[in-house]
Amino acid sequence: MSEPTTPPASAEELRAAILARYDGLSKRLKQIARYVLDEPNAVALETLAVLSGRCGVQPSAIVRFAKSFGFDGATQMQRVLRDGLLSANASLGYGERIREFSKAVDGKGVSDPAQVLAEFVEGNVLALKHLGDAIDKKQLTEAVKLIAQASTVFVAGFRRSFPVAAYLAYSLHQVDKKTVFIDSVGGMTRQQIHGITRDDLLLVVSYQPYAEEAVHLIDAAVDNQCKVLSISDSPVSPVAKPATLVLQVKEAEIRKFRSLSTSMCLAQALVISYAFSSATATRNASALGAKRRPARK
Repeated sequence: MSEPTTPPASAEELRAAILARYDGLSKRLKQIARYVLDEPNAVALETLAVLSGRCGVQPSAIVRFAKSFGFDGATQMQRVLRDGLLSANASLGYGERIREFSKAVDGKGVSDPAQVLAEFVEGNVLALKHLGDAIDKKQLTEAVKLIAQASTVFVAGFRRSFPVAAYLAYSLHQVDKKTVFIDSVGGMTRQQIHGITRDDLLLVVSYQPYAEEAVHLIDAAVDNQCKVLSISDSPVSPVAKPATLVLQVKEAEIRKFRSLSTSMCLAQALVISYAFSSATATRNASALGAKRRPARK
């Protein structure tokens, strides 16, 4: 693939370029690409030595990555990312705060259950605050619209993602949305998605390491021209690339155990937002119908 002669002029353009070219990058450049997508603020502000350590590559690889997108070097790429930063954004220091927190916790022995609880509370509070700062409001609105417009919502999540998917399916049922929960009991995944159409929505929750079942489900949905809403930890994950829309979630990791509190919070926001939008649409339709009915004489 030929390298572009004109570099991206903004952080959004760089993000779009990385997503478009990701599959064609080498293994090492993919490592850098994923870090740039997941931690743009860190890339903008940290030194090349620090970034190379976090990406697990040599500094020269980061320079090569920047040049492959038309930049003169890593510094010019960092400048573009810095220009996209908001000085008031509270999420800027999240990556560093979570690293410092993990370092302090992992190096400390467990003395009692109350200590463990306190650690999980602190880690999850950090992750939840970051979700509030980082979630794309337009994408959230679009996600609610996809749910509302779907004839049936098929929900799937495997392994660690299963509780989030189960909650989404249960909650959507509770607000009277036609929903199918793909739980794969008895190895019936293919049968449970049978009949999915372009009028439906596949809602998949999956995090690294990504379940093969989730990837196969998305492929089947795409083949049937069905829209896909993915909740995942990276925009270049195998469940994100083919999706119609991706909501990115960063969970807390405490003592090597990854939480689900942020995903559950996002799931609640999606369902409640859908419920209110659906109720509003119903009231508006009723009011419009009343206006159109002729008055009785």
